[in-house]
Amino acid sequence: MTEILGVPVAVLSGQLMLGIINGAFYALLSLGLAVIFGLLKIINFAHGAMYMLGAMCTVLMFDAFGINYWVALFLAPLVVGCFGIVLEYFLLRRIAGQDHIYSLLLTFGIALILQGVLTNIYGVSGLRYSMPEVFRGGMNLGFMFLPYYRAWVIVAALLVCFGTWFMIEKTRLGSYLRAGTEDSQLMQGFGINVPLLISLTYGFGVMLAAFAGALAAPIYSVSPVMGSNILIVVFAVVVIGGMGSIAGAVITGLMMGVVEGFTKVFYPEGSAAVIFLVMVVVLLIRPSGLFGKEA
Repeated sequence: MTEILGVPVAVLSGQLMLGIINGAFYALLSLGLAVIFGLLKIINFAHGAMYMLGAMCTVLMFDAFGINYWVALFLAPLVVGCFGIVLEYFLLRRIAGQDHIYSLLLTFGIALILQGVLTNIYGVSGLRYSMPEVFRGGMNLGFMFLPYYRAWVIVAALLVCFGTWFMIEKTRLGSYLRAGTEDSQLMQGFGINVPLLISLTYGFGVMLAAFAGALAAPIYSVSPVMGSNILIVVFAVVVIGGMGSIAGAVITGLMMGVVEGFTKVFYPEGSAAVIFLVMVVVLLIRPSGLFGKEA
């Protein structure tokens, strides 16, 4: 068997694929955080809870109403996004313009409440969601076996990430969003409903997290604590890429997933900390992040 640095190629390729899959989730979640912080300047510590709600909604829609995977993949993020709009309207809007610590504490409290309520109802053992029939099995690439669903996760995540970047950076709606957050009074003078834009932006960022959760439901155990396990890692990814950088969130998410995957091969003990080590090094060299703008 061919080896690289004493490690079989099949093992390396398997970890590369796992790293890309994890990176796809990191990219989606980091993108949602970057959209919310970059456009609204809100540090959204409830993002992991929204990821969890997306997965929980997908499972519960099937168990309670028999809603299939494809409908739930669209409907679950929409439901969670509407919930996010309600949160922004009734809670976050009240602290608009205040120091970032207020949004951090408020969203952290929201996350704890959601996690506590759902833990009381469903416990922490986790719910299972059956793999959609169309994605059962996989393909033999010669150097590795690629499950169909893992390939779908990567493709879906990349398409959503690219579509989000294109919408924000290249369309008129994106220019309205950026201008509205820079000078809301001027935009309102032109007849743009800035508060509505802000609510929709927060809802969209939450939808990205919920979409990642819906994608994760057939792969991971769905539980009320699944969001807290990934949130700190995603925040580290966003800091590495640059707070508020849309492209940086996507690229860094994929990169850190691969770095984490290879670390599990060569130094398993350090795999849980490698992303944070990279974050420390990046902040020492470039405090604004790899793709962030210098102050």
